[in-house]
Amino acid sequence: MDLNLFFKSVLEQDTAPVVLCDLEHTVVYMNPAAIARYKHDLTGKSLKACHNADSNEKIQRVVDWFKKSKNNNIVYTSRNNKENKDVYMVALRDEQGALIGYYEKHEYRNNETSQLYGM
Repeated sequence: MDLNLFFKSVLEQDTAPVVLCDLEHTVVYMNPAAIARYKHDLTGKSLKACHNADSNEKIQRVVDWFKKSKNNNIVYTSRNNKENKDVYMVALRDEQGALIGYYEKHEYRNNETSQLYGM
């Protein structure tokens, strides 16, 4: 069974933006929610081009921390009160635990308003 199909489907269906980057800060994947949010498909482009110098320094500092230990895997990076969400950077690792990239994780804190099992 090809689990990659399942993993990609999880990302494609997620309503939160997901942007995966390699260690050179190149965007390797954006889910539909991320493309809609940022109004561009940045796949193949440098994430650094979308951030100011201060943000790029913070991103690199987190990546350097991820590299220090296989146990360094998630960092709280910001709070967005307007959208009621917390934002994290998360390490992406291969089967041996080597760092291969990172992504930004959005955790919304709003209560769900949909009806239970409202199909």
